[in-house]
Amino acid sequence: MKLAILSRAPHAYSTQRLRAAALDRGHQVKVLNTLKFAIDLSSDEPDLQFRGKPLSSYDAVLPRIGSSITYFGTAVVRQFEQMDVYTPNTANGIMNARDKLRATQILSRHNIGMPATAFVRNRADVRPAIERVGGAPVVIKLLEGTQGIGVILAPQVKVAEAIIETLHSTNQNVLIQSFISESRGRDIRALVIGDRVVAAMRRTAAGDEFRSNVHRGGSVEAVELSPEYERAAVRSAQIMGLRVAGVDMLEGNDGPLVMEVNSSPGLQGIEAATKLDVAGAIIDYISGEVAFPDIDVRQRLSVSTGYGVAELHVHAGADIVGKSLGDSGLLERDITVLTINRGISVIPNPKRSQVLEAEDRLLCFGKMDEMRSMIPTRRRRAKVRRLPKQARLEN
Repeated sequence: MKLAILSRAPHAYSTQRLRAAALDRGHQVKVLNTLKFAIDLSSDEPDLQFRGKPLSSYDAVLPRIGSSITYFGTAVVRQFEQMDVYTPNTANGIMNARDKLRATQILSRHNIGMPATAFVRNRADVRPAIERVGGAPVVIKLLEGTQGIGVILAPQVKVAEAIIETLHSTNQNVLIQSFISESRGRDIRALVIGDRVVAAMRRTAAGDEFRSNVHRGGSVEAVELSPEYERAAVRSAQIMGLRVAGVDMLEGNDGPLVMEVNSSPGLQGIEAATKLDVAGAIIDYISGEVAFPDIDVRQRLSVSTGYGVAELHVHAGADIVGKSLGDSGLLERDITVLTINRGISVIPNPKRSQVLEAEDRLLCFGKMDEMRSMIPTRRRRAKVRRLPKQARLEN
């Protein structure tokens, strides 16, 4: 396998470990500075240049994109994708995870446990938002902060309002999030590769610090995760569109609360805590997946006129509830069901004998007109506004 590692920090621990692991396994590997690429859109085929010369062919690319170059870095990764080069973390996945608001919005739709969160911009909405997440103390987060930077604990409502107002005045967008007191300055980092957690550690904040990041002096220890925590970590990474990710979770009274999904997790802390070859596991996974690169399903399937990808919600009163896919009439209407989302579970490539249930969400490919016809019409009661009194008198 010929692997490119995109990194501006070739001497960083994580980059060096990944490079060494690839070389130890007999792969060709190069660390390429992300900012030295040029995207070539002038030819018939998508292409990239590196340091002013055409890029040689690669089997896979592993992005280590820093937050300061997210836009350009993901553009380069996207170009690799268009060239059918395998990447465990797609450009969309990196973008989804990098923006804390976007990540929270996506995860909230899939029944992932998270701290109560609010996002507002109007000054008058700040206090009600703080009350909705449980009141002070409250955590304030910059949308694109990393390593604990831009995470503030406000002990009182007035202090929180002042901090948020100051940040808004500098055009900073912030999340307002409940403070999970039972976590006691601790959190869990699970390293997800593919569909499993390969390593996990508990991070504990130093002294009175509530942020447990290793870069802020936090200590680490290996931890064995329960199936509930493993499931939450793997589902969160997959929902984000990441096959290599660090998932940070708080230990809430009712189970795991996902805080963040990191698309470029550092390896030093977790390898030191667990004594596991995490870098080697990442390289082994990429090597095994090279022959089957992920593709943008919507992009590939939506090129036929009149066809596309859509999600259909099976309402309780739908006539297909209780019927198998084979008897539902979907195939006769030129609609193929790719997956069924049922609660927190996913049924991929369902068989004709699979029985449909109320509240199932079907990811389908087929004729757009047929799929639109299956969406129930929403009846909206017309609202007749009263005329002003003066207008009624004039009539």
